[in-house]
Amino acid sequence: MKKSFVLALFFCSGPVLANSVCGGTSANGYVRNAVKLPSKGDNFTSYSKVAELAGRTYVHSQVKNIIVDAYQALQKSHPDKRYKYAETGLENGGKFSPHKTHQNGLSVDFMTPVINEKGLSVHLPTHVFNRFGYDIEFDKQGQFEQFKIDYTALAAHIVELHKSATAKGYDLWRVIFDPTLQAGLYKTKYANYLKAHIQFSTKPSWVRHDEHYHVDFLVPCEI
Repeated sequence: MKKSFVLALFFCSGPVLANSVCGGTSANGYVRNAVKLPSKGDNFTSYSKVAELAGRTYVHSQVKNIIVDAYQALQKSHPDKRYKYAETGLENGGKFSPHKTHQNGLSVDFMTPVINEKGLSVHLPTHVFNRFGYDIEFDKQGQFEQFKIDYTALAAHIVELHKSATAKGYDLWRVIFDPTLQAGLYKTKYANYLKAHIQFSTKPSWVRHDEHYHVDFLVPCEI
């Protein structure tokens, strides 16, 4: 009886998933046992089913845990806000065209949160005709067509990512977001927290990073 019970537990418990292992750097690295981010949740969604099927939404297992926990915290603190993540990386890491980074499972792009003309939190449109959102360009006032950057939602997300990471013994290395638009973040109630804990890009990147913000997570790698 005891042996049968143990076997039943073994087969019902499902496979034990190994933690991811990363190596190298974001610009020259790899990841083993990467995991796919959830397609959607109560307050978030991926940028493209096509991209998911193409295997472009894999991350380090600890990064997944950080991201999911942050979204859950935001659902409680900002239930009216909607979020969308974008490019992450490949299942085994390595070169990830057209990106120069995203190679070791620790880099994630998030689409910039926006509000519409009615002031409601909505998703930026991401489809094949705008290169899954990456062709969108905001002006200096943070406006694109009927969409305006929701700096409160954006700042709150970065704060929760940092809190989730540090609660697990990790951190954020940096956040890349268009320097000309960063001023809007410091007009929110999260300004002091951001100044104290987040390292933002200070120089323009090779792509603008206005329709999305790039987050590098600080999780130990093999080398």
